[in-house]
Amino acid sequence: MQPERNIKLTIIAQNLTKIYGTQKAVDHISFRIEKGEVVGFLGPNGAGKSTTMKILACYTLPTEGHAMISGYNIITQNLLVRKHIGYLPEQNPLYNDMYIKEYLLFLSKLHQLGKNANSRVEEMIEMTGLTPEQHKKIGQLSKGYKQRVGLAQALIHNPDVLLLDEPTSGLDPNQIIEIRNLIKTIGKTKTIILSSHILQEVQAMCNRIIIINAGKIVADDTTDNLINSQKQRITVQVEFKNTVSKQQLLSIDGVIKADFNQPKWFIVSEKPDIREKLFEFAVNSGNNILEMTKDNLNLEQIFQQLTVN
Repeated sequence: MQPERNIKLTIIAQNLTKIYGTQKAVDHISFRIEKGEVVGFLGPNGAGKSTTMKILACYTLPTEGHAMISGYNIITQNLLVRKHIGYLPEQNPLYNDMYIKEYLLFLSKLHQLGKNANSRVEEMIEMTGLTPEQHKKIGQLSKGYKQRVGLAQALIHNPDVLLLDEPTSGLDPNQIIEIRNLIKTIGKTKTIILSSHILQEVQAMCNRIIIINAGKIVADDTTDNLINSQKQRITVQVEFKNTVSKQQLLSIDGVIKADFNQPKWFIVSEKPDIREKLFEFAVNSGNNILEMTKDNLNLEQIFQQLTVN
């Protein structure tokens, strides 16, 4: 007898850890995702995003910890898990010599859809906007249409959960909008984990954000809550005429972080009057401020604050 499925919590991850040699790619992360959530999974390169997705997709085993998807254990019930997930990896693997419909029919047989295969293929072609190109070979398609085929293959078996790793990577602005709208539509009935480096896209598509850095979760909340929790902090961009060291800026009362991106310093402070302090610092050190602006806090700045070491 199969265990009773949790129809509300579609993903439960507890202390997931993955170690490659001496490198800890994922470091004891835990999270829960409810049915119908579209979650943005963010982090810098090498943070552990793709590794986490590969673990959830049963592509690789965790070194420690475990996860449940739709009530099934990714280690002991991985075949059942695979029936309930659709996975679009960052490098979308497709058979370029196959026609779109031929490829999707092939996948429907792998998923044992039986007599529903033809109707399901037609439904996926229409849903993902492949109708104008459906008679072409996959190798003849643009990057945007190949991504649509990737989404169609992830959806063909009507999974509970979608794992999308950089689904808009390499697309032009128009293609990004098209894929974004498609994902938003799909997200009304599915649970989605979406990894992306395009923060504006994540903010537009996702109702929750998990940020991972160096294998650890450093933030997990809604976009609004993330921004509101940081409201007591401000970010100031300042350009000095003469060289200034990071240690000098961190010694200023109220400065909690200082990062240099030539020619400006990005300074994070919990004091709203930090600009006055910066002017005092410039005067006392015989320096001049060439430019200084206060930024309105956005997701990009929060991401930088949480992931820049």
